Amino acid sequence: MPVSPAITDPDQREGRFVPHNIANPHRPARPAAARAAFLVCLALALSACASQVPLAVEQGQSVPGFWWGLWHGFVFPWAFIGSLFSPDIAVYAVPNTGGWYDFGFFLGVTVLGGGSFFGSKGRRR
Repeated sequence: MPVSPAITDPDQREGRFVPHNIANPHRPARPAAARAAFLVCLALALSACASQVPLAVEQGQSVPGFWWGLWHGFVFPWAFIGSLFSPDIAVYAVPNTGGWYDFGFFLGVTVLGGGSFFGSKGRRR
């Protein structure tokens, strides 16, 4: 029969659960605020590297704007499948008006396309 190691932590001897860092049991776990701050800083650092090609942003009547971005975001799943079979189908219009087209595309994918709705549904018992 295997021998269990002696419990040296007084909290565990008394049956209390004390969370600690699994990788290094002698160091306490980091607070959630520190992790959140690190993730925000990482996201800002990565987004600082992003830029748009000046030739991809235009202004004018025939250039897709917010409403076309909204539509392209909504039909994204079908356009993506079509783009796998035909090089003439694109999921994103270039050139476009820039930020407004991107905002419409984002709303179309998440709100109209069901991206945020279907992922948030929980099981009901």
